[in-house]
Amino acid sequence: MQTIAYHASHEQFSPTDLLGWAILAEQCGFTAIHCSDHFHSWSITQQHSGYAFTWLGAAMQSTRLPFGFVCAPGQRYHPAIIAQAIATLGYMFPDRLWVSLGSGENINEHITGDNWPDKKFRNERLRECATIIRALLGGKEVSYEGHVRVDRAKLNTRPNKPIPIFGAAVSVETAGWVGKWADGLITISRPYNELKEVVTAFRKNGGEGKPMFLKVQLSYATSEELALVNAYEQWRNNLLDPILLSDIATIEEFDALGSSVSFEDIPKKIRVSSNWQDQLQWLEQDLSLGFEHLILHNVNIYQEEFIRDFGKFVVPRLKKR
Repeated sequence: MQTIAYHASHEQFSPTDLLGWAILAEQCGFTAIHCSDHFHSWSITQQHSGYAFTWLGAAMQSTRLPFGFVCAPGQRYHPAIIAQAIATLGYMFPDRLWVSLGSGENINEHITGDNWPDKKFRNERLRECATIIRALLGGKEVSYEGHVRVDRAKLNTRPNKPIPIFGAAVSVETAGWVGKWADGLITISRPYNELKEVVTAFRKNGGEGKPMFLKVQLSYATSEELALVNAYEQWRNNLLDPILLSDIATIEEFDALGSSVSFEDIPKKIRVSSNWQDQLQWLEQDLSLGFEHLILHNVNIYQEEFIRDFGKFVVPRLKKR
């Protein structure tokens, strides 16, 4: 079944506004809601970073759509706590939840005071956490010694059906690795040929036949100027090299490095257009690569206009595909 999800960006907007937009997205025809769990925002100009797990309970109670979220177990969260949160949401809202696990970003994880490990260690830890979370969701008592430790943990409240556990990947290498253990893939939009390489790596390494989610980073507004300028103001820090994105520790560092991004760089990574037909054409290309599940993140501040226009013009046409 095809998914056309609205991305509720906690790093940019208040949880109250996001709840209202999630309700509006359902009314306008979006088929799911998605969010990411962050402790910090990406820029000093962004004054929010609400707690995703709290928000999910409120938003899922207020709508009838499926929800997905990305989180990073291992440092800021013990995997048993993530498993308990997933299990509770899955129990209360049956058949409406999927979860994506990532290796994390220093900007969020350094708050524990622990050292920020290298990518190899983080991936090993993530794989361990995914195994632990699956076992707990499956009703097993878990004890484990590795990069994380678990002592005789068992969940009493669990969903009646398994919750899909997907893997988050940006690079081709990580996409191939995720294919070996995850129930599916979530990645972010980029030029067509680069995205095709990610899909190929995932499918060739165990991902064939598994669902693929694409988080589409776009900027849609009433004019080209508004779409471009606001994408620059809101999301330029996220256009830095993925290795930098993972390792930078503070918002101030992000803003300093983000100043090197130019207006000309924005359309290379973000789909900037005030024309819904342009946006639809790009999304149709994503579908042609095998992404049946699209998560639409309008990176600028014009959320209501985006939801209403896409609900009227774009979502119905995608549903007919």
